[in-house]
Amino acid sequence: MANDYFKKLNAEQPTRMWVNNPWGDDIDKSIEAGVVSCTTNPGYAAKLLSEEPEFIHPVIDEAIARFDDDSKVAEEVVFHITARLVEHFLPLYEASGGQAGFVTIQDDPRRDDDVEATINAALRHRELGPNFMAKIPVIAGGCEAIEAIVAENIPICATEVFSISQAVHVCELYERAADNSQKTPPFYVTHIAGIFDQYLAGVVAEQNIDIAPEVLQQAGCYVSRQEYRLLKERGYRTTMLGGGARGTHHFTELVGGDLHVTTNWSTSVEIMAADIPVVSRIDTETPAEVVAELTAKLPDFRKAVELDGLALEDFADYGPVQLFRNMFLDGYEKLLAAIANRRP
Repeated sequence: MANDYFKKLNAEQPTRMWVNNPWGDDIDKSIEAGVVSCTTNPGYAAKLLSEEPEFIHPVIDEAIARFDDDSKVAEEVVFHITARLVEHFLPLYEASGGQAGFVTIQDDPRRDDDVEATINAALRHRELGPNFMAKIPVIAGGCEAIEAIVAENIPICATEVFSISQAVHVCELYERAADNSQKTPPFYVTHIAGIFDQYLAGVVAEQNIDIAPEVLQQAGCYVSRQEYRLLKERGYRTTMLGGGARGTHHFTELVGGDLHVTTNWSTSVEIMAADIPVVSRIDTETPAEVVAELTAKLPDFRKAVELDGLALEDFADYGPVQLFRNMFLDGYEKLLAAIANRRP
């Protein structure tokens, strides 16, 4: 049956699916379908405002009654809307012996480079349950915070990774932090292939670059595969986590890898409805001429694939990172606006 896709995947392949920002009945539907963990991002509350207002409005009103500062209210809202997810995924965490059932939370995106705020958010969110996972951007401040959070033995999702240089930097940092602290919390490194493709498509349109859509759409998956192979070759104590899917291929093209991928529930439903066969494609080779064209015409692609394509101080200003962060800022501003509008 088509709806058994992820259960079949779990039985036949090492690849696993996570669900992103689920709400309402989709939370339990995703677990029943076979997803193993859950991600959220700073746009989650905005999603609930449009899709499940009857759930989030009382949460906002209760926080408003307790705090005068709208930013503090927003923190409380994020804490409590994610608590529902932590509770739903806790049985998976317990049944797996702490290998699945994680729920990620990313702090206020306005404070992405605030080391102390990132650490304090992780310590506070740990109160939600053992399956909480801190989601932290791989930029300068985030990397410094990750080192401290490893020592606290808190599970970590290193996010907003669009380049191999970012992935290598944060993996090397984790290895040092783990050796120094003798703590090895679960550690996932994302590669946001779909947003990467979306960013490149925007550059192509803006600059009127002559490149075929069928060539362009291979960029994100190519970088993902290259990153996956390198992380495996080097033996880092991490699991790669794909994300930012903008099409089913951002999942299906990575099947067969010992990695996880997170998608919105709508994309998971699309995969199941299409009755796509469970086939390993992680070792598929992108044609050399495709890679050559992408490298020649798109400097940001070249920065993504070269081992030293970006330095630490460049991470935050890299175009795809900026695009992704602006999405999160927009979502968080919608939450803050809703809080202001609901004040008496």
